[in-house]
Amino acid sequence: MPVQTPLVQRLGPAAQRALDLAIALASGVLCWYAAASTSPLLVPEPPWLAVVAGVLFGAPMLIRRRRPVVVAVVIAVVTALVLASGVIPDYASPAPVAVAGVAAYTVGRHVDGSPGVRSILVMMGFLVAGTAFSSGSAESPGLAGIVVALNASGAAWAIGWTLRERHKRAEQAITENTLRAVAEERLRIARDMHDTIGHSLSLIAVKSGVANHVARERPEAVLDALAVIEAESRGALAELRRVVGALRTEPDYTPAPTLADLGRLAGNAESAGVSVRLTVDCAGDLPAPVALTAYRIVQESLTNVVRHAAPASCRVEVETADGTLRISVEDDGTRHSTMTPGGGTGLVGMCERVAAHGGTFSAGPQSGGGFAVVATLPYQDVA
Repeated sequence: MPVQTPLVQRLGPAAQRALDLAIALASGVLCWYAAASTSPLLVPEPPWLAVVAGVLFGAPMLIRRRRPVVVAVVIAVVTALVLASGVIPDYASPAPVAVAGVAAYTVGRHVDGSPGVRSILVMMGFLVAGTAFSSGSAESPGLAGIVVALNASGAAWAIGWTLRERHKRAEQAITENTLRAVAEERLRIARDMHDTIGHSLSLIAVKSGVANHVARERPEAVLDALAVIEAESRGALAELRRVVGALRTEPDYTPAPTLADLGRLAGNAESAGVSVRLTVDCAGDLPAPVALTAYRIVQESLTNVVRHAAPASCRVEVETADGTLRISVEDDGTRHSTMTPGGGTGLVGMCERVAAHGGTFSAGPQSGGGFAVVATLPYQDVA
């Protein structure tokens, strides 16, 4: 998630009020001084007129954030009046123009769309008019003063607009990253629930059906089925606690499974009528995420065999070579015509897990019968 830079960070309410007060005082004092510094060669002005000018420039700046358009227009009108009337002489015109620039910046920073553009155009019109009327003598700035006033207000507005757009893009990026992280976490949880709880419930469903079918003819088989159901129920509960614990940011109740637990998966599948031949040939230690992904792929593959092809024989091979872990699960069963309602997400989940590691995945019927799942997971050796 991107971190906001100081240019796009917002000040707190107290800091904003303090800043606005400082700007208002600075604007008032600056324009008061500009109005009070009339050249001795010109007609002297009463002192109270300079005070009025300072108040007219400073007071609106206190509400520049709440009413940026109103403040900008007021400052533009006052600037035009003091320049055209000579209350502030030409040589001191940078003072009111600077205050107008702050107002223009506020419009660009806080007003979006056409209202902001219209207000800045109106503001420029008043500044041009005031500067033009103040430039009636040969010694006055003339066209240069108009250009300076336009450039100052336009540049200030552009800076404010740029910062506003940058802040908006930063907020959009944060929102998008948050939504993406939430979606990825939901997908991860869905995969874990499907792979873990779904595996146990599939075996429970199969063994329950077996027990119900042979209850009268072979009572001893019922006890074996109930033992498997009890073990799988406990395993499913432990996995459910682990997932819920992760959601609550609590320590896991049980450690994540590894390749050493593949034997338990094979035993569970055999208890459901699938003969499993398991081969694990891994040199060195695997990264935990890679080992967990391999475990989930084997788990989901065996679950599919139990659901859709039992009784059958299955060969599971897990081996490493040249920094790549290869998982192969092949069976010789015939897929049942009826599928589990709501099924079909297992293969998608396996493909997503493999893609997250930059590996390859394939799954489909074999030419000689049966079904095969093959995945490769590149990894780096754990030191």
